[in-house]
Order: sequence, then C-alpha cells, then structure tokens
Amino acid sequence: MHFIVYTNYKFKTSVVDGVEIFFTVPMFMIVKDLSYTVEVKKSGLVVVKNMKIVGLHCSSTDLHAGQIALIKHGSRLKNCDLYFSRKPCSTCLKMIVNAGVNRISYWPADPEISLQNEASNPMTTDDAKLDAKAVERLKSNSRARVCVLLQPLVCYMVQFVEETSTKFDFIQKIAKSQPDLNTDFYTVCRQERIKEYESLFLISSEEMHKQILMTIGLENLCENPYFSNLRQNMKDLVLVLATVAASVPVFGCFGFYNSESRRTNETDHQDLPQEIARHCMIQARLLEYRTEDHKTGVGAIIWAEEKSRSCDGTGAMCFVGCGYNAFPAGSEYADFPHMDDKQKDREIRKFRYIIHAEQNALTFRCREIKPDERSMIFVTKCPCDECVPLIKGAGIKQIYAGDVDAGKKKADISYMKFGELEGVSKFTWQLNPLHANALEFRDPTARENGVQKTKSLDDQQHQSKKLCLGHY
Repeated sequence: MHFIVYTNYKFKTSVVDGVEIFFTVPMFMIVKDLSYTVEVKKSGLVVVKNMKIVGLHCSSTDLHAGQIALIKHGSRLKNCDLYFSRKPCSTCLKMIVNAGVNRISYWPADPEISLQNEASNPMTTDDAKLDAKAVERLKSNSRARVCVLLQPLVCYMVQFVEETSTKFDFIQKIAKSQPDLNTDFYTVCRQERIKEYESLFLISSEEMHKQILMTIGLENLCENPYFSNLRQNMKDLVLVLATVAASVPVFGCFGFYNSESRRTNETDHQDLPQEIARHCMIQARLLEYRTEDHKTGVGAIIWAEEKSRSCDGTGAMCFVGCGYNAFPAGSEYADFPHMDDKQKDREIRKFRYIIHAEQNALTFRCREIKPDERSMIFVTKCPCDECVPLIKGAGIKQIYAGDVDAGKKKADISYMKFGELEGVSKFTWQLNPLHANALEFRDPTARENGVQKTKSLDDQQHQSKKLCLGHY
C-alpha cells in the first residue's frame, strides 16, 4: 500500500518499504467486494513499471485480475512487476508470462483457485490441485520470476503506524466533536478491521496453511523457523493495513461532504457513496507512509469515473495516478534541506525543495485526465496554495481531503486558496451538514459479537448497492 517516485536511494528515509506498499494496495483493492465464489477467490493486482504504479486492478464477476491487466495493458506489461493479493491461477499466469513481465509476486495464503474447501467439495479441490501443478510448471519454465516477496517489517513500524493513525486529522476531528466520549472509538474500529482482514487474508489453521503451501510449491517454507516467521510477517502486514484503515472510520454522521449550501444534480458535483470515498482515502493514507518528509507524510491518489462500466472489478472507476511527498527523483538523502519552519534560517528549510503528493500524482499519472469524465483526487491533508491551481488546471472535478489547515497561512506554506477555489467540488471530512445535530445513526440489526455497530446515514442510504470501488 507506497509509491510513485521510486529512486535507488543509498539508504531510505521512508517508514514503509516498496514491497509492503505493493502488497497492501492489491490486498485493500478487494476488501470491499467479497462477491467471489468458494472456488475462485477475488484478487487485487498492482502493476508497476520502472518503480511507478501504472495500474490498480481488481477481479470482477467474469474476469480475474490478471486477465483484466492483459486487457488493459496488453503488450505494455513487458518488463513490468506484478503484485497479486493471491497466487494467480494458470489461466492468468500463462498469459502474463507470455506478455514478458519481469516479476510476479504474490501473497502466500489461499491461492486464486481456492484449496481451502477440500472437506466440503473434494472434486473441486482436485481441480484446484491440478491448477496448482500447472502454475508450478509455468513458473519453472518461464523467464519471469514468480515468487513470494514478503519481508519482515522494521521493528518500530507497527507502533509508528498506530501512533500516527490515532493522531490522524480525521480521528482528532471526531474526538474534538465529542469531548465526553467514554469509548475509545478508534480502538474499537481498529479491532473490527483486524478481525475482518485476518479472516480475509490469513489462514487460521497452521496445518491447513502448511498443506496449501506444499501444494503451491512452497514446501521449503513449511519448516520452522521459516513457517513461524512467515505467519508473523503476514500478521504484521495485515495489522498495518487494519490500523491505517481504522483512521478513516465509519462513525456516526462523519464523512466527506460538500458544506456549500447550494446543491446541484450535475454529475461533476455529485458525491461518491461514503464507503467508496473512505476506500479511496485509505489508499491515499497507505501512500502517505512512503513519505521522505521526516515530519509530515502526505498521500494522494487520482481516480476517474468513465462514461461506462469497464471489465475491471472497479466498475466505472479508473485509476489515473498516485503519489506521496518526496524530494526530486534521483536525489540523495543529503542533497536538500530537511528542516521545517522551526529552523530560523529559511535558506535551509525543506519547503522549496520537496515535491508534494498531489504534484507527484499528476506528474507520474498513467493516463490523461479527460474533460468529459468525473475525475477526483483524494489527499490526506488540505491541498496547499502550490497544489490547488495545479489540481484545477489539470481538469480534476472533485477534491476529497481534510480541511484542518484550510484558511491558514504558515511560515513557508499557505492554505488560503483551498477555501476560495471555484469550479472544483470540495468534499471535506466533517459531520454531514444536513444532520449536524445527530452524531450517531444506529442500525438496530447491525450487531457483531453482541456489540451494536454504527453505520453512517449515507451508508444506510447506499446499503443496497455493491460496496466495491466503483460499483454504485
């Protein structure tokens, strides 16, 4: 789930390595749509070329993620690196290998053709085992590297992500709105996400996990300490994903809303369902941890809504580009100042050198922003005066962001233009202006382990719609 300006630094300053980002992004692509069959598991896919993300894909009802990547990119997949949330099936792998990809990395749990339902359907499991053997043969006889690429997280990463997620602007805004709140809502939300993601991405039974690993050609990982280390690394990465996701929570009437009193039915000004907006913002939050700024990480991701639904599992939504704040590509750590406005000497402050997340997302986008499409950018902080004109000039129709800094002018950076921006719809994290006096809407039927779960009003309105990115 970290990306855009990838350079070969002699030593890294970012918290999250590229491997973790490339895995968490495809994993998170499938979180909101569990409409796969028992036999074929839904999968997410990140396509990377020259260390830049050029595609985010999710399997659909009719097509696997690998097949969709072939349709979308074709021969442009040559020399790309692909990161799957599951080991791809032979149908996908043979086409991907044929396209000349460089490397295929996958999450070492249940593969795309599931091996977990042996007891309930032995015949289907036989087919899955045959597919696993075919995948191994394709792997052995192809130029592309097909491998598990899961590294242990740095020792402080889980703690750092938890601390920064707790202090994230959206969480703090909720806390300030309800000073008498007795429940630690962030912890509750985080625990719910951990439970959800563990059931989706992990295999609870160690014996079942070992059987699957042996079937898919990873018997060398079944012996300790390799097996125990593998499972711990997987748990840690799922914990990071859940922790970040909880920082954009479902809580009462909080969400992304346009507070302007005048409402319009024009497509460019219609807001996304809250579940979709949160989903995209969490992707931006994951990018934030790839920052090269010691103090403030910012992530941005751009999506566009096409006129008609595509074959992708993201529906009409099409990935445009993404980025995080970093120094110019190709630079070394000590080439530019890293000091903030606490440094009295303005000459050695960072602000004139660092590339903002929005700027990187626009610079390294993988497709053009078309004027007849509803394009939208999701930014983890309020866009500054440098970026607001760029966003408008690029033709982006909507901005989803926080507004904590809106209207402020700091020593070296200003946020005055965001509030004055016209011609672009702004959806900021806030209480629903139509229901500002009702902080919580509860569904009496929504209970989990005896605990009543909170749903936002907007999600209740959209509950009959498929919760997949773009499925609405």
